[in-house]
Amino acid sequence: MMKRERSSVREEDATVAHQRSRLRKWTFRISLLVLVPVLVLAGLIGYYYFRPNTAHVNPGLRYEFYPVVADGRHNSNTDLIYWHDAFWMIHASSPWHFGSHECKLVLWRSTDAKDWERIREFHAPNRDIRDPKFAPIGNKLYLYALINDGFMATPFETSMTSSEDGRTWTEIRKIEPKGWLFWRPKSFDGKTWYCPAYWYEHGKSMLFKSENGEDWTEVGPIYTGAANDETAIEFLPDGRMICTARLEVTADAVLGNPDSSTLISISKPPYTDWKQTKSYVTRLDGPRLFSYKGDIYAIARHNPQPNRFPTYRASTLGKKRTALYKVEPERLVYLSSLPSAGDTSYAGAVVQGDTLYVSYYTSNIHRDWPWLMGMLMPSDIDMARIELPSLAALGNGEK
Repeated sequence: MMKRERSSVREEDATVAHQRSRLRKWTFRISLLVLVPVLVLAGLIGYYYFRPNTAHVNPGLRYEFYPVVADGRHNSNTDLIYWHDAFWMIHASSPWHFGSHECKLVLWRSTDAKDWERIREFHAPNRDIRDPKFAPIGNKLYLYALINDGFMATPFETSMTSSEDGRTWTEIRKIEPKGWLFWRPKSFDGKTWYCPAYWYEHGKSMLFKSENGEDWTEVGPIYTGAANDETAIEFLPDGRMICTARLEVTADAVLGNPDSSTLISISKPPYTDWKQTKSYVTRLDGPRLFSYKGDIYAIARHNPQPNRFPTYRASTLGKKRTALYKVEPERLVYLSSLPSAGDTSYAGAVVQGDTLYVSYYTSNIHRDWPWLMGMLMPSDIDMARIELPSLAALGNGEK
């Protein structure tokens, strides 16, 4: 009897031992399944976080670079103008790139573009506000901005305010017609102002005109299709208008789209018929066009990596730069990057004689974070002072 009991106990012990052994094996396997991806993800994050910046500034570009705003917030979307004997700069300030009710526009003034006086802030109650644009119309300085909704900060309307001295501003109000997202107004004769706008659901852009900066009427469509987005204009010396537009193909795609491009359009007065082409050099995000001695240039975002998965053009996993381009009727020519990385671009620009002042935002320029990582981290407002003859030389193919 005792032998059978001992044998039974041994069998039970063996069964328990076997079960414990299987449990340890499965625990080990499950731990590996969990731990390995975590370690790989941690390694990737560490690699991308500490990856050194490889941004290339063309050695032929003569420029000075210095920080303007570095307060630990996610600063972005700048504009810059010289008005009433001073530089005026504005930018968005938020906890991160994504939508936030804490987002505000911060206005600054400077006489030398180096020492800045903080003037005031603009808010949109319970909304995100960004993409500010200046226009000196009549005896007033106008400010246009986009109001955004949701986590993705999707713009759905344009608002405006104005000032006669830069310090006292009217109450922000909506612009009609609803649904059109205004970019930067410009004028060829100082009397009639034109502004390109894109539809809040993407897919089409329209040209508007105004005599007073407040009442806008349609001139006609510029382009339809390809998830048409941010649209900018500049005038050629003969009065023709050149236009660029961000063509996403797939709107707000996390990994971008290999077929995304930049629309380049030309039209002569009355700006109702457009001759159009596309450039695949980049998708021109945050375009700021300006002219110098009859040539047209752009400051916008650059995608330096190969256009392939997972860094398709404008992918959030790709590197980004703020860059300078020459805009020709049939093509877009990349000239040089500026010191930049991560979440960057959306520049303001002032041309004074042979000098170009550029305000733009960027993540830490000593790292080379993917765009997505830059969206989550602080970003600064920087200024570049560029000698325009050196930029023109690059545009003409000189070294």
